[in-house]
Amino acid sequence: MIALSALAFPAIDPIAFELGPLAIRWYSLAYITGLVLGWQYVRLLSRRAITPLDRGPIDDLLFWVALGVIFGGRIGYTLFYKPGYYLANPAEILMVWRGGMSFHGGLLGVVVAMIWFARRSGRPLLTIADTIAAAVPIGLFFGRLANFANGELYGRVTDVAWAMIFPTGGIMPRHPSQLYEAVLEGAVLFAVLAWLVWRAAGLRRPGTVTGAFLVGYAIARGLVELVREPDAHIGLLGLGWTMGQMLSAPMLLLGLVLIARARRRPPVDA
Repeated sequence: MIALSALAFPAIDPIAFELGPLAIRWYSLAYITGLVLGWQYVRLLSRRAITPLDRGPIDDLLFWVALGVIFGGRIGYTLFYKPGYYLANPAEILMVWRGGMSFHGGLLGVVVAMIWFARRSGRPLLTIADTIAAAVPIGLFFGRLANFANGELYGRVTDVAWAMIFPTGGIMPRHPSQLYEAVLEGAVLFAVLAWLVWRAAGLRRPGTVTGAFLVGYAIARGLVELVREPDAHIGLLGLGWTMGQMLSAPMLLLGLVLIARARRRPPVDA
């Protein structure tokens, strides 16, 4: 009875289009689109003098951020979610086209890239982090849409009116949790950070935007994890938490610390 009331999952080919022998997947397009639009948004902040970073360093920074996202995301997935499998099959670690990326791993990769860039360019780390954080929800939005298109990372069984039966999720209808994450981690979080940047002069207090991003993401991810299906090979951890919630908890604490410290500092010129 529940299954009959579920919405039909759209038949979306994971391959967006093909160029001869080259297959372009939605997942790849999501990463490219997120990086390009995020880069353009950061350049807009520079042109409007919202951020003290000028366009030259921004263009250089994009390259290192992209590497941090890709390598950090993949390494994080292998360490956080399937360490045993990849220890037994190390050759598959670099096979990113088979799927398997971790946001938290990508975040750590970006942090490493920003630290390296800050030391190399002599610019304040928190200024770089705030500027990048303002654009990150753009990539999260497109990444979650790609998860939906791939029919992966779906939610738990439910009887809500908008439940869907996913191709690999069995016969029971489930929460389209990927869309919840696209809205909360992507659209809503971007709107909050945009208000901070454009209306509240958040970039004048280094650490504010980064802290708000960390807190906002941790809350959004923690809430959606309540209806998202836990990874089958991991299940629920201590206290009934999921791996996503466990990894997001330190983000929440660090974000609160950054915001508190930023509020104690005098504002700086943009």
